[in-house]
Amino acid sequence: MPNHASRRTLLAAAAAAAATAAGAVAATSGTARTATADTSDALNPEGPPGRRPDRAALRRTVDRMSLAEKVGQLFVSRAYGHSATEPDPADADQNSAAFGVRTAAELVSRYHLGGIVYFAWAHNTRAPHQIATLSAGLQQAALTSGARIPLLLSTDQEHGAVARIGKPATLFPGAMALGAAGSAADARLAARVAGSELAAMGIRQDYAPVADVNVNPANPVIGVRSFGSDPRAVAELVAAQVRGYQGAGVAATAKHFPGHGDTETDSHVGLPVMRHTRAEWEELDEPPFRAAVRAGVDAIMTAHIVFPALDPSGDPATLSRPIVTGILRERLGFRGVVVTDALDMAGVRQKYGDDRVPVLALLAGCDQLLNPPDLPLAHRSVLAAVESGELAEDRIDESVLRILELKSRRGLFGGAHPSAASVDAVVGVREHLDAADRIAAATTTLLANPAALVPFDAGAAPRLLVTGTDPVSPSGTTGPPTVVLARELTALGCRAEAVPPVRAAAAAAGHAAVLVCTYNVPEGDGPQRTLVADLVATGVPVVLVALRNPYDPARLPACAAELATYSWGDAEMRAAARVLTGAARPRGRLPVPVPGRYPLGHGLSPVS
Repeated sequence: MPNHASRRTLLAAAAAAAATAAGAVAATSGTARTATADTSDALNPEGPPGRRPDRAALRRTVDRMSLAEKVGQLFVSRAYGHSATEPDPADADQNSAAFGVRTAAELVSRYHLGGIVYFAWAHNTRAPHQIATLSAGLQQAALTSGARIPLLLSTDQEHGAVARIGKPATLFPGAMALGAAGSAADARLAARVAGSELAAMGIRQDYAPVADVNVNPANPVIGVRSFGSDPRAVAELVAAQVRGYQGAGVAATAKHFPGHGDTETDSHVGLPVMRHTRAEWEELDEPPFRAAVRAGVDAIMTAHIVFPALDPSGDPATLSRPIVTGILRERLGFRGVVVTDALDMAGVRQKYGDDRVPVLALLAGCDQLLNPPDLPLAHRSVLAAVESGELAEDRIDESVLRILELKSRRGLFGGAHPSAASVDAVVGVREHLDAADRIAAATTTLLANPAALVPFDAGAAPRLLVTGTDPVSPSGTTGPPTVVLARELTALGCRAEAVPPVRAAAAAAGHAAVLVCTYNVPEGDGPQRTLVADLVATGVPVVLVALRNPYDPARLPACAAELATYSWGDAEMRAAARVLTGAARPRGRLPVPVPGRYPLGHGLSPVS
């Protein structure tokens, strides 16, 4: 059973923070204490100087396109394989089964696609050079077929918990970690660096930043992907990242409109319901999206959620004209591209069939149709809806023009393709890696240290045991977090050993401390709670390291020291090790309250 009391606690805290900050241009409470207004080169919604789309020319382009070519521009599909023209046999078979073609290049040509979305599971993102070659091959296919319009290549590179591209690309802390640091300048720098690396690989749309305000500890899909629970702080960091990505030539995509931060169902597997009133939505969920629009965000992604206070029809927001057109377009004044969340997700497929969903999304006001489960069916359905008169061709033209304007704004009509040289000059260079480490150093939050156990005296080479949950490492990191943490502690002078949980309690004796890593601890009894209790019972001091959700300490026995890292990539583990050994001072502050344990903005003062 979800803890509704905890959810109400966070909702009340978020509402109080919002009320305190009402009318402020920049956040001044909670985690935004170091942030400053970041408007020195605020982007015009039509793009930066020199990249303003020639709308008349683009309209002429739309006018000369066939209906099939126009409809194709609306779709952003997956494609299997590491190469545009020479996929591995298994990937060619996947393409054949799903689309009736063998290669990604054939897929682009047959359906006149507007974009391709990259996934690790589709084998698109093996390495930066390979990605650049794939991107160049796909662009060649687009520019030599159909209307000869360049593709908008995209991916989910949020950083932190969601990253499709790993080492040697630079991996930054995720949104909640940046929320803990509270620096708009760092958030903007992270996005600008990340955007420059994506652009070097030919990816010109990132499905980031997450603009959801996480006010529900039981939220199974947003959590640390959000900057926090204070809507004003989230709004400021969202705007900073929009400017960072787009300053690097990559279209930012604020998501998931109208807000996915207070749900208890994952829209990948079910249809969540948002219970906020209209007033609560305006106070808590709207500010980050309004900030994104004001910052000139290129695209906004819809959520597959039902929001009765905004539309009582029971339709998910992606298919809701009152939400997409009435609120996003008319209330917020958004003129950019509206992209659906992936159409293969259960949340958008429960009420209507796969033939109706793309048509209804367009009728609602969406422009890009992301990853339909059956592209041939979806493409036929939209064509048929236009031919029957259900969808006016003028309506299709509106979306195509917005998409072409975005492509023009991001320089895609310039003809340059990514190359090995562009990758080598930008991706994973030392300056970027150093920036990731510097930014991560400000995110680690020391939650408890009653006996001043940390920092450890690394000069005395203390023996440390590291154990706990080892979640699957984010893409391209160097190993399980317990192993990485032990390695980094050892490099700083400690004698640290990583052991599996089944051996930890028996091996604890003789160690200065046991560090136990936790990951999304559920409420009630469970193996992680048992492990922590057994370690505390040994009498050896226990240091809790919450690898993802900072809510873990409230669900576990109190420990001698407690830290939150918000993610478990290499940069975050290095930062935690430095805090634990005194090589760096803890500077992070909780961007969400931990009900029953810590308030919003909590974080212990720096220690010597």
